[in-house]
Amino acid sequence: MQTWAAINAGFHYIAIMGLAATLSIEVLTLKGTVTAEALTRLTRVDALYGLSALLVLVTGLLRVLVFGKGVDFYLYNWIFHLKVVIFIAVGLWSVLPTLRFMRWRKAYLQAGVLPTAAEFSAMRKVAFAEVHLLAILPFLAALMARGIGFIGS
Repeated sequence: MQTWAAINAGFHYIAIMGLAATLSIEVLTLKGTVTAEALTRLTRVDALYGLSALLVLVTGLLRVLVFGKGVDFYLYNWIFHLKVVIFIAVGLWSVLPTLRFMRWRKAYLQAGVLPTAAEFSAMRKVAFAEVHLLAILPFLAALMARGIGFIGS
């Protein structure tokens, strides 16, 4: 069981790094010139972002329900609840760029129309906000791992 817990934790950390990497690529791509190549990169990287988020969610659930410190460790910790709320907020916030990238890609494939620089800039701000929210999570995880945040303590 301990080996499986370690493997699950490893995949959880890799997925978290995947989130950070893909969001960083999106931010950097959206800072650049609007080209067909940039648009293709955005749609591909955003798909990897979605896969990373799904892996974070699945391995996180496995940590809570199977491999972690017990459900009570998480259930009665307000920091854990804050982490979940932030993760969900980032996930919901990421729907806007995903839909926009898909719409841009469709417009390009159908009519050869690329988004404007202003549209790129607007989506860069959204992606940058996601990066900032995600950056909070490691600090919350460090507090939680040290037993801080239990309700009633």
